[in-house]
Amino acid sequence: MRKVFVVLFAVLFIFAAVSAQDAGYVEFGVHLDGGDYEIPATVCMPAGDGPFPAVVMLHGTGSNRDEAGGGYLVAAPIMAEKYGIATIRIDFPGNGESTADYMLYNFKSAVHDAAVAADYMASLDKIDGDKIGVMGWSQGGTDALLACAWRPDIFKSIVTWAGAPDMMLDGFFSQELYDEAKKNGFFVMEFDWRDNLNVSLQWCDDVANTDVLAEFEKGYDGPVLAIHGTEDTTVDPEWSNKIAAASSNPKSGTYFIEGMDHTFNVFVEEDFKSVKEAADATGAFFADTLK
Repeated sequence: MRKVFVVLFAVLFIFAAVSAQDAGYVEFGVHLDGGDYEIPATVCMPAGDGPFPAVVMLHGTGSNRDEAGGGYLVAAPIMAEKYGIATIRIDFPGNGESTADYMLYNFKSAVHDAAVAADYMASLDKIDGDKIGVMGWSQGGTDALLACAWRPDIFKSIVTWAGAPDMMLDGFFSQELYDEAKKNGFFVMEFDWRDNLNVSLQWCDDVANTDVLAEFEKGYDGPVLAIHGTEDTTVDPEWSNKIAAASSNPKSGTYFIEGMDHTFNVFVEEDFKSVKEAADATGAFFADTLK
């Protein structure tokens, strides 16, 4: 295993961390050496001595390691406290606390960053390095599928949340935007909740030329759970059936949540009911397939 250099930064809100440990988990921040850039990350560790299985959490387009409306911020402690699953959630380049340029983000870089995060977790005394999974939300699910396909030596189990194997989605990426990237080296992805992003031609080429499900089916024999909301209008819920169908593992399957949208209702449910249900399904699946 390659050596991973890590710069620990001060844990904020010490009292909150102690309280979290009393509740059955503790969180702390790290900066991982990704080679060309640092990868900001948060580790959520179950209380106790371990060793624990670990899961790398990958966020979706334009989001950050805590995810939409704090979805991962809610899910990680549930997975730690109730299911004994440690997690590490990371910021991709150009997102969250990352100081790297988003132009560096593509399918290869995402898998690289996931592997760096997995290597770091495996280096911890409380983690069983042979029991590491990966999960991803939306495009994070795309990255998670490719991480399993390309690094099956690391990732033993996978969960997708509204996974999007094909990023050629209406209103998201089109031939017109691809042509713009071919002309300029990038296209501008516009958002109404954050600054716009310059999306690299490399990412466009990846999307156009990578059959994600074919890569996954060919390169991975571990179990996958595809979780989706029935009211997702961004990524067709049928994609989760396709993800599960691409796996021959008998433990693979789907989990549909009635009435849930693409962001797992985080902006309409004050109690995070849908996210908590997804976190429970995720934690139970990883507890079974990694333990």
